Amino acid sequence: MNVAWFASSLVSSYWNGAATYYRGLVRALAERGHHVTFYEPDAYERQAHRDIDDPPWADVVVWQPTEANARRLVRAAGRADLVVKASGVGVLDEVLEDAVASLDGPTRVFWDVDAPATLAAADERFAGLVRRFDLVLTYGGGEQVVERYLDLGARECVPVYNAVDPDTHLPVEPDPRFEADLGFLGNRLPDREARVERFFLRAAELVPERRFLLGGSGWETRELPANVAYIGHLGTADHNAFNVTPLAVLNVTRDSMVANGWSPPTRVFEAAGAGACLITDAWQGIGEFLEPGSEVLVAEDGADVARHLAALTPETAAQIGAAARERVLRDHTYAQRAELVEDILGGRA
Repeated sequence: MNVAWFASSLVSSYWNGAATYYRGLVRALAERGHHVTFYEPDAYERQAHRDIDDPPWADVVVWQPTEANARRLVRAAGRADLVVKASGVGVLDEVLEDAVASLDGPTRVFWDVDAPATLAAADERFAGLVRRFDLVLTYGGGEQVVERYLDLGARECVPVYNAVDPDTHLPVEPDPRFEADLGFLGNRLPDREARVERFFLRAAELVPERRFLLGGSGWETRELPANVAYIGHLGTADHNAFNVTPLAVLNVTRDSMVANGWSPPTRVFEAAGAGACLITDAWQGIGEFLEPGSEVLVAEDGADVARHLAALTPETAAQIGAAARERVLRDHTYAQRAELVEDILGGRA
């Protein structure tokens, strides 16, 4: 199957949290014999902050973001068996969506990598668009998201959750740059910042003798407690070391994803794949991915995070991390997700 995929970026995680999701799925599809051409715009300085070179398992087309280029590339991509328009390209999204939905021949998929936020902003234009696609796939969201897409008129909607790539997310040697009691990695976004305050910065205030490490873009202008060190944007090549070096790492889910549940971010699987001890904020559905208490620690607020840290020893942290890694390698790999995508498509493409 030949696949044309229009999305934010495969080669850069800079202001692009879906990068590892795309990489895991595209690589797994390639290993199953499919060919993917990935179209990404030259935008938001992503090409200047590449994490990887063009990979051997996909053809990457970097395009200048003009409407003429967008429509020309979509017309050329129409020769593929399957054309994917992902949400959140960041430039010319409506143009790309209209062009892909207008294709005659290939199977047309709208792949929503931020479904709760997309649906919160849905209007009549978007509802009309959804009805023109053959299929909607989502990064997560559970039955609530599926039902809302069906209510909008989608012909079919299926979640394809984040997962682990065993060749990419794996245990490595600790790195002194990332020594801390608790690490958090995430960009500063409007619907995440308040929860980062509540779970990460509040925990740091409650245990000033502990060392906290913050990574991600956008936090340089934020006032931080004295025991929080900020390291800025961190490329994916350093994510494994960031996950395994601190005693524990924290996941903080965005507001819209918490409201819907069943939306595990990529960070959850990156950390578990590396064998890290993960503390996550509470959200509905976590037990379908990792078992609270034995494979992940769940916190209701910053005080809970501080209590988890106080109880953790290196031995218990290692046990939780090992159990999480065993679980995701058994139940949540991108190879399994790629097989699911094939099953969903069936005879469509």
